[in-house]
Amino acid sequence: MQTGQAVTIVRGEQELMERTTHLFATATDVACTANDLATWAAAQTSDELARVIRRRRPGDATIRKVYRSALLLDPLASRGLARDHDRHGAQIRISTAEINETIILDRRLVILAGDLTAGQRSYSVITQPETVQGVISLFEAAWRSATDLAVYDARIADIRRIAPQVLDLLGQGVKDETAARMLGLGVRTYRRRVAELMEALGAGSRFQAGARARELGLV
Repeated sequence: MQTGQAVTIVRGEQELMERTTHLFATATDVACTANDLATWAAAQTSDELARVIRRRRPGDATIRKVYRSALLLDPLASRGLARDHDRHGAQIRISTAEINETIILDRRLVILAGDLTAGQRSYSVITQPETVQGVISLFEAAWRSATDLAVYDARIADIRRIAPQVLDLLGQGVKDETAARMLGLGVRTYRRRVAELMEALGAGSRFQAGARARELGLV
C-alpha cells in the first residue's frame, strides 16, 4: 500500500474491502458508476461485506448508480440490475458514454478503480475535499445525461433480442440486404438495429462493435 496526502493507493480487492467495509455499513449516500456488474463490491468475496449488503433495506441509504449501456445487451445482467433496483431501492441510470468504476460514499470519500496489472487491480481511496468534490461534479454530470433504467431497457428490448444474431452476421461480413432477409427485417430496419447496437456498445464502427462485444462476452 502507498499513502499520500488524503490519497491511499490500495492493491487488490481484499485489502480494499478490509479498509472500506465499515464505511459501507454506515454510509447513507452512495453513488457509483460501472461498465459491468463484475465490480469488486458486487463480487461479495468478503463475508462481512455480504452481511452488510444483506442487512441493507430500501430506504436505509440513497443509492444512485450509472451503468454502461452495453450491459443491458446481456439478458442476465439486465435482470441483475432490475433485482438491484428492487432489493436495495437503488436509482439506476444508463449511459452510452465511457465510464470508469467509481464509488462515492457520503460525498466525503471516493474510490477510483485503476488498471488491472498482473492480475491485480489498484484502487485510489481519496478523502481530499477538493478532489472529492471534483469527482462528485463529474458524477452529477453523468447522472443528468444518463437515461432511467426502465426507459432505456424498454428502448433496447428489441435489439437485445436479436443482438447475438446481428453480431454474428456482422462478424461474418454478411451484406446488409442478406442479413436483413435472414432476420426477417427490412434493410432500413436492419440498419437501424445495427446503429442502435453500435450506440449501446459505444462503438464508432461495425468493427469496433464486434471487438467491444467480444470484450463483454456477448459473442
